[in-house]
Amino acid sequence: QVNLAEAGGGLVQAGGSLRLSCVASGRTFAAYIMGWFRQVPGKEREFVAGITWAADARKYADSVKDRFSISRDNDKNAVYLQMNSLKPEDTAVYFCAARERVIPVGQAMSSMGLEYEYDYWGQGTQVTVAS
Repeated sequence: QVNLAEAGGGLVQAGGSLRLSCVASGRTFAAYIMGWFRQVPGKEREFVAGITWAADARKYADSVKDRFSISRDNDKNAVYLQMNSLKPEDTAVYFCAARERVIPVGQAMSSMGLEYEYDYWGQGTQVTVAS
């Protein structure tokens, strides 16, 4: 059993920053891809950012590019999402996801944004950006 636990959500003013973290625990586990998705009530969950094990590939949604940065610490089985210049439209529940199966890096880039490519999901953390 693998558990993903997100932390770092909260309320912030527009233009502010937050740093989300996600730590994987449970059985011995190495996530080849870790990613962040977000969901607003009444809408589908959308991809935010993803990163491979060696951080040799990162991908961002166009809406967050140049504002958000994804990183990971494999020793801690953790992934982070630094969110800067936050906007009210960033308000959502943010989910951490992990894929254990290894695929070529080129394929990883196209897979990162797809929910069904991930094996494990966290419970989510609320991010609210006030205008």
